[in-house]
Amino acid sequence: MEPELEARVREALRDKLRLLRVSGPGTAAAPGSPARGTVADALPRLSLRSPAELHAARGRTGTARGPATLPPSTRVLLKRREAAEAERELQNQRQEFQQRMQRLAQRRQQLARRREQHRDAVLRFESFLKAAAARRERELRRADEQRARAAAERAESARLRRELERLRRHRERLARRLRSLRPFGDYLRDVLAAMGQFQDVPAMLVHLGVLAEVRAALAREAEAGQEQLAQGRAQLQRYRQESSTQLLGTRNELARLHTRLEAAQRDVRQWESCWTHIQSTATQKTLLLGQIKLAVLNLFQQTTAQLRILTDRAQDTKAQLDTVLLCMKALSDICATGTHPQQHRSVRLLQGHK
Repeated sequence: MEPELEARVREALRDKLRLLRVSGPGTAAAPGSPARGTVADALPRLSLRSPAELHAARGRTGTARGPATLPPSTRVLLKRREAAEAERELQNQRQEFQQRMQRLAQRRQQLARRREQHRDAVLRFESFLKAAAARRERELRRADEQRARAAAERAESARLRRELERLRRHRERLARRLRSLRPFGDYLRDVLAAMGQFQDVPAMLVHLGVLAEVRAALAREAEAGQEQLAQGRAQLQRYRQESSTQLLGTRNELARLHTRLEAAQRDVRQWESCWTHIQSTATQKTLLLGQIKLAVLNLFQQTTAQLRILTDRAQDTKAQLDTVLLCMKALSDICATGTHPQQHRSVRLLQGHK
């Protein structure tokens, strides 16, 4: 909404400026020139104008400035009238804009109150729905519990009826067995009367049960002893086999170790002979190196003594040998040329090289 109003205000300002430019320089020299200042002051205060009003104002301006015979004072009056009309329109539009803004503010407040009411209503409705759902869930849970309890009671009743039927059948079986065992009771009473050691049949049965238990315990002990004996024999057999296997493996390992010992001894003798040869060779090389150093030193001393060369590297064998070679080369050059100045020149070159 606000960008549209701003665009309309800018359009109105552009129209007023266009009208002022079209009015020409003749109006500037007219006595009513202060009217232009009034219009210019009123221009920044222009606000909203509808397209129809702008078109009508442009038509009135065109009609007013259409005749070329109007004097400058008339044109100034027309400009003043237009400025007054623009001011009134501006005031009206400002009032209308303020009223519209007030209505919009009231509308916003109403919308905010309605939004709060709607939010409260939604919250109350959600709480009502949650309470209804919780109530429904409790009722469903209670109904499920009642159904489960009724099913459990029915299952328990059926189980009790089956148990009662089983007990009845068991009682009938016991009654039939009692009737079938009655002759044995008569026999036991006859045995009790014949033995005369016990007061009644249960005592005799207890004694016989104890004897049967003792016999069964003795039989179990004998069987356990036989099992232990068999296990011991099996363990002894396994131990013998394991011992023989370990003894055979130990013998094989001992033979392998003897073989490795002999091979190691042969290697030791071979490496000892090799080490002796290396030591003798090293001794010979050391003696040869010492002889070479002494020979190089003698050559170096003789050469430097004859050529009167001062040096501080008498202990460096390689440097001594280089010096001797240079001296020999210089002497060969001297022998080739046979002149005394060349000899001094070679000596100087040798000293410069050192």
